[in-house]
Amino acid sequence: QVQLVESGGGLVQAGGSLRLSCAASGTFLTFNTMSWYRQAPGKQRDLVAEITRGGSTTYADSVKGRFTISRDKNTVYLQMNSLKPEDTAVYTCNAANIISTYWGQGTQVTVSS
Repeated sequence: QVQLVESGGGLVQAGGSLRLSCAASGTFLTFNTMSWYRQAPGKQRDLVAEITRGGSTTYADSVKGRFTISRDKNTVYLQMNSLKPEDTAVYTCNAANIISTYWGQGTQVTVSS
């Protein structure tokens, strides 16, 4: 069984920074991609950033230049700088291999103005 466990969420003032972590445990094949999604109240879940096994990255336009995704084997990080109130959401980790796609439980990020 694969588990993705996120940590690092919390409350921060606008302009501040947070670093999210997501660690995978269990038995699994190498993840081809690891990603962060977020969902704000009343909105759909959107991709924030993705990193491939080879290190290629993709970002949502709204976070480019402020967020950085990185990966160390089966742990993925999201460094979030210059946070804005509109970044407030539940952030969820995703990992995908040739077998399946896995989701974490989510961590709340709240940015106060």
